[in-house]
Amino acid sequence: MNFDLSGYPPIVQQIAGYGVQAYELALGWLLSPAAWSQFAILVAAYLLAVVISRRLRPALQRLVDPGETQNMFTSARLLVLQFLPLILPLLAYALTGIGEQIVRSIFDSGAVIAFGKRLFIFLAARIFVRDILRDPFLKVLGRFVLLPIAALYTFGLLDLVTLTLSETIVGVGNIQFSLISIVRGLIAGSLLFWLGQWSNTQTSALIEKQEMRPSIRQLLIKTVEFIIFAVAFLLLMNVMGINLGALAVLGGAIGVGLGFGLQKIASNFISGVILLVEGQATVGDYVELDGGESGQIVKMTARAAILETFDGRWIVVPNEDFITTRVVNYSDSGSANRYEAPFSVSYDTDINLVPAIIEAAVATHPDVQDLPYPPDCELRGFGDSGIDFAVEFWVNGIDDGPNKYTSDVLFLIWNALRDNGIEIPYPRRVIEIKGNAPSEPQQ
Repeated sequence: MNFDLSGYPPIVQQIAGYGVQAYELALGWLLSPAAWSQFAILVAAYLLAVVISRRLRPALQRLVDPGETQNMFTSARLLVLQFLPLILPLLAYALTGIGEQIVRSIFDSGAVIAFGKRLFIFLAARIFVRDILRDPFLKVLGRFVLLPIAALYTFGLLDLVTLTLSETIVGVGNIQFSLISIVRGLIAGSLLFWLGQWSNTQTSALIEKQEMRPSIRQLLIKTVEFIIFAVAFLLLMNVMGINLGALAVLGGAIGVGLGFGLQKIASNFISGVILLVEGQATVGDYVELDGGESGQIVKMTARAAILETFDGRWIVVPNEDFITTRVVNYSDSGSANRYEAPFSVSYDTDINLVPAIIEAAVATHPDVQDLPYPPDCELRGFGDSGIDFAVEFWVNGIDDGPNKYTSDVLFLIWNALRDNGIEIPYPRRVIEIKGNAPSEPQQ
């Protein structure tokens, strides 16, 4: 094929040259017995792989599927079960490899069959992304990273693209990177930090099942999380080709920053570690701060603790406040708490009967405990309208939104006083008029 393209731009001539080369290569393959034999081997290998996989896959599925059985190998068998769709392309690849050895021994050529093997690898990558990956992040990563890389490898362009990216240098100031380092860092960073998050979730679930103090459990979880992501960061630096010795300078800069601008963050972090070790406050405790705020600790982070109040608000409290200020913990170690319910009776009442009646009534509440002390009704004073009493009782919990201990006890007091004919007084005033009463005006 000869065309006179001298009057066209150089780019058109170059494209035409590539087209002529491709045409001659395709024509050579079409007329070459080696190319036809390799193509025939590819088709035969694929068809044989289809036949074998249709028989092999159901047998393997019956063998691997655990069904209703639950044992230590169940998770591994379910994992193997997910990879069964890869049998077809991998079988085709293996059978093609056998045929390649035969073709190379006869024709000393295997370009077509090598392309077919790469094509089967691409099909395996596509099935892996489409049918096996379940995690949304990994599926996106496979769709936009793994499949393009597999496509470049299939057409033999991966080495060329890699070389081009390696020779392209970008930088900011004195720091320079090749594009391949940036791409490698993005891919490796995504995988490493996803793996770190997954490992942290699995480790946290394992630690949560262990019998230990909640504070120690939280400390172990935070320590494992720090170690996992620190290792992931160091591996990422190594993958990107960054000298880890340069981190010494970065560490010095961070130390200076902690000494000045980040001292509060450092103080809260250390206070959080102290809290977790000593167990003064942990997740689930109901605490009251020195400023009057109160609530249940629902989360403890490296910097602060989050309190949830009865009305659903969240209060972020720096860890340092738990160390440097007065904090009342109502639920430390699950200890019982004492409450009291005040009430009054009429002056016409025989007050000697009141304590026994009230103590017996309050003791019927299912949550009121006999230890460390049973309900105790005490005389508190003589008021303007009645005689003031208060009953003290102990419960193993907090009188909060879900637990209305004081309200329940007041209901018991009301019913007990009413059943025994004892009157609860209401305010009464005696008005004394001195002198003559004013007469009515004349009409």
